[in-house]
Amino acid sequence: MELDRQRSATLPQAVLLQAHEELQVLTRGEGFQRIDPELNQWIAATGIQVGVLHLTCLHTSASLTINENADPRVLEDLAAWMRRVAPQIGVNSLGEREGYHRYRHDDEGDDDMPAHIRTALTSQTLSLSVVGGRLQLGIWQAVYLCEWRARGSSRRIALHLLGS
Repeated sequence: MELDRQRSATLPQAVLLQAHEELQVLTRGEGFQRIDPELNQWIAATGIQVGVLHLTCLHTSASLTINENADPRVLEDLAAWMRRVAPQIGVNSLGEREGYHRYRHDDEGDDDMPAHIRTALTSQTLSLSVVGGRLQLGIWQAVYLCEWRARGSSRRIALHLLGS
């Protein structure tokens, strides 16, 4: 694909703006909390119409994902898969027949290390296009905070918007 350099050169220069905020999300325990409505509300308040929103989850036991918003069974299946891959009961060493061994890191409870593993398997950062003052998502897509701990918590997400 070739860019039309002639056309690009004739466009007026836009001023690059930045906005930064922290979004606080109260979770109810393990599960997915949709956050794109709050993100779109904040983007609209900045006045930036076109750009990139970079999100960083500021925790090691929670993460971010883009996933289906229409069928809740998708998130239920994802959560079940994560519980299977990183079970709360411990780890089963490959090749051993001794069963499960507790995780060494359990300072904050039995759900502590599984939450770290699930976070490592997902993403703590996302970069999303902004068009028309809103996130550019597919029709069935939503942005979720993934809470991997059993109890609820207050989670912080850094929002950094660049655009014009």
